[in-house]
Amino acid sequence: MQLPAQWQVGIDRNSEVLRGHAQLLATFIAPRPASPDTATPRGQIAAIVSTTRSQPTLAARHATQTLTRINQANDRLCAITRLLPARAAADAARVQAALAGGSDGGALAGVPFVVKDLFDVAGQVTTAGAVVRAQCAPASRDAAVVQRLCDAGAVLVGTANMDEFAYGFATVNAHYGTTANPHDHRHLAGGSSGGSAAAVAAGLVPFALGSDTNGSIRVPAALCGVYGLRPTHGTLQLEGVFPFVDALDVVGPFANSVADLRRVYEVMHGHALRSCNVANLRIARLGGWFQRNLDPELDAGIGALLTACNSSTLVELPEAERARAAAFVLTAAEGGHRHRAALSTHGDQFDPATRDRLFAGLQLPASAVADAHRFAHWFGAAMQQLWDDVDVLIAPATPCVAPRIDQDTIVIDGLPVSARANLGIFTQPLGLAACPVLAAPLSRPGRLPLGVQLIAAPGREDRLFALAAQLERDGLLAFSAPPETP
Repeated sequence: MQLPAQWQVGIDRNSEVLRGHAQLLATFIAPRPASPDTATPRGQIAAIVSTTRSQPTLAARHATQTLTRINQANDRLCAITRLLPARAAADAARVQAALAGGSDGGALAGVPFVVKDLFDVAGQVTTAGAVVRAQCAPASRDAAVVQRLCDAGAVLVGTANMDEFAYGFATVNAHYGTTANPHDHRHLAGGSSGGSAAAVAAGLVPFALGSDTNGSIRVPAALCGVYGLRPTHGTLQLEGVFPFVDALDVVGPFANSVADLRRVYEVMHGHALRSCNVANLRIARLGGWFQRNLDPELDAGIGALLTACNSSTLVELPEAERARAAAFVLTAAEGGHRHRAALSTHGDQFDPATRDRLFAGLQLPASAVADAHRFAHWFGAAMQQLWDDVDVLIAPATPCVAPRIDQDTIVIDGLPVSARANLGIFTQPLGLAACPVLAAPLSRPGRLPLGVQLIAAPGREDRLFALAAQLERDGLLAFSAPPETP
C-alpha cells in the first residue's frame, strides 16, 4: 500500500528493532534434549459483600459513592474513559432484588468494578482505546467474564483507559490521555491496562479487569503497587474481548489484597481453588536475564522474599532473551495483520507510535514469523521441564519504578530505549509458556511501588495465591495506599 512519506521514518525505526529480534530468532538452534536420568486476611470485597447482604439498599449507595469518587479524581488520573451510571443503577437494583428474594446476592454482591475498554459492555462501543473504532456498532451483550462477575452480584460502573489496541506498557493514549500513577501523578501508571490498575490503586474501585498479552496486567500492577493475575492461558473465556495475539492473550483481575484477587478470580473461573500447603512448595529465583537491568532495591526485595521462603535456589530460564524476541515478533506480526484494513484506510486516525509498530509488523518476512513460532513451541516445552524441580519461581515484574510521564526512555543494557515498548522486558518471555503469573507489590509505603512476579506451572494458580498470601501475612508484600487516594 502507498504510505505518506512522513510516516516512513517511524516505520523504518520500528522495522530496525524488529529486524534485531528476528535475527536473534533466526540463529536459534534448539538444544538436544538431555537423556532421561494459616488463614488469609479478609479483604475489602468481603466487607462490602457483608454489609450489602445485611442492608441490601447499600448496593445502590456503594455504586453512587464510587461514581462520585471517580468524578472527583479522574481529571487528575485519567484512569476512566466512560462512566456508566445507568448500568450501575440497574446492576445494583438487581442485587437488591435478589437479596430481597432470599438469595445471598452472590460472592460479589454490591461490589463496584471497572473494565478495560476492550471488554464488550452491552449497549456500549468497545473502543480498545482507539478512535478508529468510535463509530463501530455498540456491543449487543457483555463479554463472558463480565457477565459472570455481574451474575455474582458485581456492579459495573465504568470502562478504563488503556494503550491503543493494548500495544504498549505505559497507557499513553493519544486520544484519551495518559493515565497518571496514583502514587505520584508525574509518573506513568504502566500499561496497557493502566487505567484498571490506577483505579484500584487510587481506591476508586475494589477491583478491575484487564488483559495481558505481553505483560499488560503485570506491568501496571507492579508500577501502581497492586496485585494482578495473568491466569493460565486458555483458562478464562475471551468471548467479547477485543483480541490482540491469540496465542498470548488472557484476561485477569486487579485488586489491592491477595484475598480480593483470589475471590474475583474464583468467580471468573467458576471454581474454588484447591488448598495448597506453602511449607511444601519448592521456591526459586529466576536468574540470568531476570537479574540484569534491575533496580538495586528490587534486587534486595526479591532476596528478602527468598530468605523468608528459606530458599537460595537460582534457576536460569532457558533462552529468555530469545523468548522476549519471539513475543515481540509475534505481537507485531499478528497485530499488524489484524489491523491491516484499518491501517490502509484510516491510518491517520491511529496514534503514530502504534501505527508505525503495526506497519513494521506487516513488513516482517514470513520466515521471521515462522522462526518465532518454532522457537515458541520449543520454549514452552523447555519451560515445562522446570516444573519437575520447582513449584514457584520469583522474578521482577519491571526493571524499575514507574518512569516520569515526561521521560520517554528507560535505560536497558546501558542504552536509553523506549519506556513504552520496554517496561515489559521481564514479563514478555513468560507469556510464551502459558504459565499463570501473579504480580505483587513489595511492601514499601511512602515510595513509588516495585513489584515481583510469582510464576507457577500451568493450572497451578493455587500455589501462587498460597505463597502470595503467606508473604503478605509476613509483611513482605503489601498494597500501600498512595498519599492522594480520594
